Amino acid sequence: MRNVTLNNGVEMPILGFGVFQVPDDQTQQAVESALEAGYRLLDTAAAYENEAAVGHAIATSGIAREELFVTTKLWVQDSGEEAAKRAFDRSLQRLGLDYLDLYLIHQPFGDYYGSWRTLERLNREGRTRAIGVSNFYPDRLADLIAHNEITPAVNQIETHVFFQRTGDQDTMREHGVQHESWGPLAEGGQSFFTNPVLTEIGAAHGRSVAQVALRWLTQREIVAIPKSVRPERMAENIAVFDFELTREEMARIAALDTGSTALFDHHDAKSATWLGTTRFDT
Repeated sequence: MRNVTLNNGVEMPILGFGVFQVPDDQTQQAVESALEAGYRLLDTAAAYENEAAVGHAIATSGIAREELFVTTKLWVQDSGEEAAKRAFDRSLQRLGLDYLDLYLIHQPFGDYYGSWRTLERLNREGRTRAIGVSNFYPDRLADLIAHNEITPAVNQIETHVFFQRTGDQDTMREHGVQHESWGPLAEGGQSFFTNPVLTEIGAAHGRSVAQVALRWLTQREIVAIPKSVRPERMAENIAVFDFELTREEMARIAALDTGSTALFDHHDAKSATWLGTTRFDT
């Protein structure tokens, strides 16, 4: 597994396992299978309502804590300094851990400035090795950086072959923020798995469409967290470091970019209202 080095010197695997939309009653088994397949970066969130199952899988794995990189996220309803502190403690308790490797503000809504002050304090106290954000567009990311002491180590955003976020990545590089992809396989939308360009490139390397897409992300130095509940798919998704896409193949994939979301528009007023008012058992 390759690592990337975050802006505070912490190393993070470039490929991990996500549990978004994995049902709670399937999460423990899925994470156990992922760990057996070799994943060491695990990504969950309070809003996914499966942190405890992730924690159970970690506890039964027998893998040393320092070998794992565990991420969870703060939901909008818990934004603000005091609420964020309480939410962090609840997440840590559900996971059964003494510290996190990465704690993210899940959405750029609510009092995320107050939340960030709490995250800065948690980072200084060593309760989380790194802090970052998720779903922040370049303007909000730059604004947060300009008015706070600690620059986010990571920004986790929708990134895949149909929404490539090159401008976002340029902004992140300028500020030393690591780009992380959620939805790296486009959630299977837009005929992702039968795309002729990805299929043809995959055939040239004896690889699947998913492997091509994940290799394309890692060659762009983007962390990716594909999800699956099928052990054979987990093994396939992590086996992307023994081949390399050519410059021509990277250019062909670049031409697939639509420049717009395939999944969720954070600039849409109805979407923003939904994010700001939806509550989870966090």
